[in-house]
Amino acid sequence: MRKHILLIEDEPNIVEAITFILLRDGWQVDAHSDGATAVSKVQSMAPDAVILDVMLPNKSGFDILRDLRAVPETRDLPIMMLTARGQTKDRERAEDLGVSAFMTKPFSNADVLANVRALVDRADG
Repeated sequence: MRKHILLIEDEPNIVEAITFILLRDGWQVDAHSDGATAVSKVQSMAPDAVILDVMLPNKSGFDILRDLRAVPETRDLPIMMLTARGQTKDRERAEDLGVSAFMTKPFSNADVLANVRALVDRADG
């Protein structure tokens, strides 16, 4: 069975690029773009991993990550955050909130695949 990734990102070009990369590699990919409903989307879809943008409309990726880590059902869900701002304070904040991996934009196709594979492999233990 294919592994399922939920991509929470509001930039159509990035959604298209990541979706293409992952589909071509055999992943099932769904995308969601609204921060306000992202937590309920994750809970209803129960993906194997989430790729989460930091800057989203209606709710930040940091707030979404905090909310997902606060409940038992998603506490250990692999989550990789994406950001255009790769500043140390953003990375540290994400790590403090329990992010599994952190990646800055722009990114290479190979980096996306390697990070997603590693994320899910670690979770599968």
